Amino acid sequence: MQIAYTLGLISFLTSLVAGVIGFGGGMLLIAILPVFLSPGLVIPVHGITQLASNSSRVLFSLAHVKWTLLPRFLAGSVAGTLVFGYFLSNIPIRYLPVAIGSYILLTLWSRGFSSLASKYENYYVIGFIQTGLGLVVGSTGPLSLSLLTKKLESKDEIIATSSMFMTISHFAKIPVYSAIATGLSASLGITTAMVTGSILGSFVGTRARLHASNDTVLGIIKILLTLLSLHMISRAVSFPWS
Repeated sequence: MQIAYTLGLISFLTSLVAGVIGFGGGMLLIAILPVFLSPGLVIPVHGITQLASNSSRVLFSLAHVKWTLLPRFLAGSVAGTLVFGYFLSNIPIRYLPVAIGSYILLTLWSRGFSSLASKYENYYVIGFIQTGLGLVVGSTGPLSLSLLTKKLESKDEIIATSSMFMTISHFAKIPVYSAIATGLSASLGITTAMVTGSILGSFVGTRARLHASNDTVLGIIKILLTLLSLHMISRAVSFPWS
């Protein structure tokens, strides 16, 4: 029970962070979970908790979700789940963080690359990559967030729509990992505590964001995405994934 309460509090705090700036909570959580859970449970439990965090954030921001983008992202996500799920054990992930980090950096800071990429990037492709890779690397929300930051101007629309996208991506993990994860039912108490904490964190974080300056939040998102991308690249190069 002590572990459940501890992880519930951690889920609250990480979900609060994501509620304010739209991302980061899931990456913090997946870095902490291996301390408390067995390797086989980390991604399934993380996926369920993040599903609760993101879906509750959508519910608390329904008026700001760009629903017109849903069909394209959903179609890409279904394809990504089928393709990556089928080849799950054979996908080389060693330098995936380098590719993801480089794409985000170039998208944010290179007008030439951003202009070129805009001719090819779309919500079908982002859905395919984000949801498919999410089965392997755990947290890929910054991919769609970087695209939405270019396409939308309101912080609330960006974060609410990104939360909707990430809800789909995390939902896709459940049928895939429920078939291969062992001990998931035994961790029901921990999962319940984490889900409860994540929903409360979404509520508090969303309320804080709605009262924050649009330009300030967008500036923070851009800076943190940049730092995250640099960290992903440096970590993959210095400590290659096996």
